[in-house]
Amino acid sequence: MANYFAEDHPQNIALKEKFKKIVEAESKGSLKVQIFPNSTLGAEKEFYDGVRNGTIEMGIPGLIMQADIPKMAVPEWPFLFKDFHHVKTVLNGPIGEELTADLEKEHGVKPLAWSANGFRMISSNKPIKSMEDFDGLRLRMPNIPNYISLGKLLGANITPLPISEIFTALEQKVVDGQDNPIATLRASGWYEVQSDVLESKHMFSPNIYIINSQFWKGLSKNQQQIIEKASKIAAEYEFELLEKSYEDDKKFLEEHGIKFTTPSKEFSDDMQKAAQPLYDEIYQKFDWAKGLVERIKSEAD
Repeated sequence: MANYFAEDHPQNIALKEKFKKIVEAESKGSLKVQIFPNSTLGAEKEFYDGVRNGTIEMGIPGLIMQADIPKMAVPEWPFLFKDFHHVKTVLNGPIGEELTADLEKEHGVKPLAWSANGFRMISSNKPIKSMEDFDGLRLRMPNIPNYISLGKLLGANITPLPISEIFTALEQKVVDGQDNPIATLRASGWYEVQSDVLESKHMFSPNIYIINSQFWKGLSKNQQQIIEKASKIAAEYEFELLEKSYEDDKKFLEEHGIKFTTPSKEFSDDMQKAAQPLYDEIYQKFDWAKGLVERIKSEAD
């Protein structure tokens, strides 16, 4: 089971405390789980390809497959979700199934459960209090078109880098900032080379438990049920851990010198307005997109 998170991130805690224990106990030893955290089996693209071609049985990537499967990009469209409850209602319901419908056919991986990376925020080496502060900010983002478009629309200069290269890029001042949930900021130690966090919540990033389809088909019915059940339980636990950890993470980061800025309503509205051209482009490209966004927004309490 490969992923790119640090060992003490909720994602790996849930794998160790729930997934591994359930699979090994309930399969009575017929299945053994080895967890490879922290990009040990390669960055996201490498281990995702590993699961696709069967050299790795399972993985927890983000939405790297969206380049080929457009609906997998939807959860990371900007300013789409209100809170964690909204995210879970959407992803664990019919919409979540619709988004993953082509994954097995197109990529040979079976989706098992949605888990959470979290609401993304911008950490930087200076405060960001208004749109003007994005001007000239050199911001690392993942090499995914929608992210890069959003960063540019906000006014930043974007440098795409894999997660494994962020610390060095921040330390050597190749970039001024990066965007990730604060659990990742804490677990990866980037707070050592940053001073500020903007609680922008500009995007929600999910992760997804996937298994190689051929490997899956070679398992007994009972083994399949155990893996599916363990994935769902672990993913739900990880959501809980991540949600609960926010205040702890914030306190820890503040104690380590990070200053938090909560955007004013005006600044939040400005960021959402700046992101609108990305939606206009998406709506032009996909005739299903506008209806889907409306359905997702209607699921908010």
